[in-house]
Amino acid sequence: MISQHGEVRQDLSGADHIVRRAWGRWARRAAGGLAAALVVLLTLTPMGCYISRAAYEEARILARRQPIQRLVVRDNTDPALRAKLALVLAARQFAVDSLGLEAGKSFTTYSPLDRDTLVLVVSAAYRDRLKLKTWSFPVVGSFPYKGFFDFDEAKRTAAQLRAEGFDVSLGASSAFSTLGWFNDPLVSTTVRQDSVTLVNTVLHELLHNTYFAKGKVSFNESFASFVGGRGAEHFFRMLGDSVLIRRAQDDWQDDLVLGAFWGRTAREIDSVFSALPDSATAARITARDSVYARAQRRLVDSVGPLLRGYPPGWSGRVVLDNAVLLARRVYADGLDRFDSVYVASGSDLRQAISRIIAAHRDSTARSDNR
Repeated sequence: MISQHGEVRQDLSGADHIVRRAWGRWARRAAGGLAAALVVLLTLTPMGCYISRAAYEEARILARRQPIQRLVVRDNTDPALRAKLALVLAARQFAVDSLGLEAGKSFTTYSPLDRDTLVLVVSAAYRDRLKLKTWSFPVVGSFPYKGFFDFDEAKRTAAQLRAEGFDVSLGASSAFSTLGWFNDPLVSTTVRQDSVTLVNTVLHELLHNTYFAKGKVSFNESFASFVGGRGAEHFFRMLGDSVLIRRAQDDWQDDLVLGAFWGRTAREIDSVFSALPDSATAARITARDSVYARAQRRLVDSVGPLLRGYPPGWSGRVVLDNAVLLARRVYADGLDRFDSVYVASGSDLRQAISRIIAAHRDSTARSDNR
């Protein structure tokens, strides 16, 4: 038996010795059983295989880390890469000094990847109600999407979900955050982004390091979208780059315009669902398809012309269904409300961030006490 300090105890005798020895056997068996169960979980169950692959890929990414500061000053670093890496370091410092975000060691290292896409993200929604399918993960809670490093598995999962009758959204992501659990490196897929999007991404992910409400994915992602969007504008204003200030402002206005569109469409879909009984599945789907047809025309005719940073014809290529709508809403829910706090804070983004976090904590505490 091992004591608190790790020494082997030699002073056991009689019944006490027997009890302790039996307890030791039980503990060893329990530990062995837990280890065996963990092996089964990580190798034989779908969630275990998913977590194992994610852990493996994260380990590969972490193993390739190189200090960004060293790459910036190294003579043989590609000049374009050097400029992007220097921009990331500046954005990271701005997040800490000007916005009060917790950066930890995130984005102090760089990991080159051997592919153009980091992960494929799958989300699914029920066709007859505005509800996303969720997946539960240890520690961090439930999420309405799954990111796959195995692209074939992502496509198989999407196909299976469609076969089960879900609307499905499948798209690429160039960055992700481990919410401060690891030293998140900058990856080459993120560096390929334009300067405004790159800074937006860094601020978005560092907001997750700073505040992440368990189980509140829509709030977390939309709040991060607000901080990334407004933060990029402030960052380039600090640099005095008028061209990139305008681009950052245009991007944020696009986010607000599309956020309003997704919000209105969601309310219209919810309204037709509310008017029909849950059992009327076919009628609910027919009604919602009519709403999406009208929304598609509105997106092309009214919303598209207002967008400043999207390519021509983008609005006509968007396919609308519950999965697409709700996946977009995750990142654009209540952007106008976040912006109203920003305006009320005298355009002081740091103060707005603090107010939003405090208000959400208070709201959560009141809900927990009910």
